[in-house]
Amino acid sequence: MCSVSVCLLTGFLGALVTTRSVTTWYADLSRPFFTPPDWAFGVVWPILYVMMGISAFLIWNRGIGRKQVKVALALFAFQLLLNGLWTPIFFGLHMLFLALVEILLLWAALLITILYFRKISKSAAILLLPYLLWLTFAVILNAAFYLLNK
Repeated sequence: MCSVSVCLLTGFLGALVTTRSVTTWYADLSRPFFTPPDWAFGVVWPILYVMMGISAFLIWNRGIGRKQVKVALALFAFQLLLNGLWTPIFFGLHMLFLALVEILLLWAALLITILYFRKISKSAAILLLPYLLWLTFAVILNAAFYLLNK
């Protein structure tokens, strides 16, 4: 499935940026007490990216020629773009507040995507719910990092 590959590629590109900062800049930040261990991100994100790709594939299979499917996939692509931008902002540019604003936009875009997907395929929408939950946690974590490291 091409959609899974595109999602995994988004994560892989983000990992390239993260790797450079994790042992330097990120290691020196004050961390909230609820920060997961670094290895947890490498486990959770690939699973979420695969689920995202399957979700998009389910929508694609409903008929790419249909306007509703095109809109749904455009929404999905937009939230995936926002997903891919967060890592360079946070880990590459070290801009915690801008990353917080961006991840809030991502959260809203994902919610809109889920609601739109639900009209086409409940299964596709359900596959995105763990991503929304993890992203909610990530918003809180990003906010805490910003507040602790202003």
